[in-house]
Amino acid sequence: MNSENSAVKILLVDDEQDILDFLSYNLNKEGYQVFTALNGRDALKIAKKEVPHLIVLDVMMPDMDGIDTCREIRLIPSLKDVMITFLSARNEDYSQIAGFEVGADDYITKPIKPRVFTSRIKALLRRFAPNQKKDEQVSLGDIRIDKERHAVYKGETEITFPKKEFKLLVLLASKPGKVFTREYILEQVWGDEVVVGDRTIDVHIRKLREKLGDNYIKTIKGIGYKFEF
Repeated sequence: MNSENSAVKILLVDDEQDILDFLSYNLNKEGYQVFTALNGRDALKIAKKEVPHLIVLDVMMPDMDGIDTCREIRLIPSLKDVMITFLSARNEDYSQIAGFEVGADDYITKPIKPRVFTSRIKALLRRFAPNQKKDEQVSLGDIRIDKERHAVYKGETEITFPKKEFKLLVLLASKPGKVFTREYILEQVWGDEVVVGDRTIDVHIRKLREKLGDNYIKTIKGIGYKFEF
């Protein structure tokens, strides 16, 4: 058991008790505080009370499904920064897109092996690095971003980025592993500017890959992009 994880709260939501037991067992072994709910309405009550760091949410549930539950969670001010990942046997693109559109941060497809599941959970929780948004320097693997100096380093080599490329990189790197939709990227990087659309994003992503290498920015087909290291 990892005592460092004892302060981390995780809420598991699934209408199958066997799955809750299985996931709880593996997360408890890692030392996390685990709460469970069999439906969306109970999940909302527990989330309001406990304010977990992460919510693992099944998509297909009776009465109030995962999509509706996620949408409701994002309307609660105290839960606006809670990480949410869907866990579902449904792997269709439209199901994942629906999840990201209501505010999910990730999407895990089941069945999933215990070690893979806990690894994904750890990766999600790493996004909770304190004050990451306020830090003037962000280090991700061998990539270092100095926001104040508008500089990017790969190892000891400085790489020059124009304003929009730099802003796009900072956005993607702000939450490693999080999938950013094309619509959100356009809104955050280009705002009200007149742009071509998806083609504009694709060109800038290609330029980032040319300078950083192909291993850092992943394309999620039909949805958007994420930064991994």
